[in-house]
Amino acid sequence: MFAYLDHAATTAVCPEAAQAALEEMTAGFGNPSARCAFGQEAAKRLEARRAVLAQALGCSPEEVTFLSCGTEGDNWAIQAAVELGRRRGKHIITTAIEHSAVLEPLKALEGKGYSITRLKPDKSGHVSPDDLRAALRDDTVLVSMMLVNNELGTIQPVAECVRIAKAFSPEILFHTDAVQGFLKVPFTVDELGVDLLTISGHKIRAPKGIGVQYIRKGLKLPPLIRGGGQEKGLRSGTEATHQIAALAAACQLWLDHGDEYRAHMAELKAYALDQLRSKVDGLEVVSAGDAPHICAVSLPGYPSEMLVRALSDQGICVSSGSACHKGKPSHVFAALGLPKRTLMGVLRVSFGPGSTKEEVDALADALAAIRNDRVGA
Repeated sequence: MFAYLDHAATTAVCPEAAQAALEEMTAGFGNPSARCAFGQEAAKRLEARRAVLAQALGCSPEEVTFLSCGTEGDNWAIQAAVELGRRRGKHIITTAIEHSAVLEPLKALEGKGYSITRLKPDKSGHVSPDDLRAALRDDTVLVSMMLVNNELGTIQPVAECVRIAKAFSPEILFHTDAVQGFLKVPFTVDELGVDLLTISGHKIRAPKGIGVQYIRKGLKLPPLIRGGGQEKGLRSGTEATHQIAALAAACQLWLDHGDEYRAHMAELKAYALDQLRSKVDGLEVVSAGDAPHICAVSLPGYPSEMLVRALSDQGICVSSGSACHKGKPSHVFAALGLPKRTLMGVLRVSFGPGSTKEEVDALADALAAIRNDRVGA
């Protein structure tokens, strides 16, 4: 059977999102910036869809800016914060387990004279607010901390860390990469208290190529792209209306059925961990995950990439970490200080609203067979 258990990498586009995109590309293809009636109707639909995203984030529609992806949003947030804080200083705080979309632009800034503090997680994959408090400096301009780790499923203490940073200095900007947390973990931007927040559509069954940047009202960000003035002049260029339509449709499904989806994923993850522990001798749980849809396990001594390929040959899709690593060792799992044998055999298993027990059983049985074949060889 085909078993897709890599929903943290990407998700299949739901029929509602695909239909919304199709209708926008065919029947409603007007340019929202055009002054004709067809264009103005497109503009109205665009704003209605912006309102759906604002409802999901708990913010006002004017605080929602459409982007192409999470990586774009993370890069923009960092570069904008640096520019806004250039008179304050050159110190940035992040974590050692951020996505490469955060770590790579910070590495580039480090080469330009910025000081980067990377907070290390404890063995469970959580960053300590006390460590953040100790790292704050008078020249700190930005804190960037993800909400849900994309490889461990751990929820980071963003709201508490925002309070600590803002108490130290209200001028410090706080950004969170919420790509894996959006709609999987209930929150509003007010509850978090962040200034900037990034999401990506393809994690919630919208297409690849669409995302959102939340920008707190009153924060005057430098434009990402200059041109015709679309997206309040912050990201010029004709809006990808079909992608936005699909994102809003997928988002609406989560607004309508989110409790059901989250409960299903959490139940299935618990079932998966139970089956994997009981069927696969020697398997270790690296992270049970706080979020309902991600966990990480290890078969010590078995190379992750070998396991991924062997499972893929049987139609079972999991990963050895973030899809963006492209086979390279995961800095996230390395940051936990795992024993070498455990580290080499880590797999990420992730679920979606449509995941099934049959898929989990296929994974557990396949891993057990790989383990038994090696033992019997």
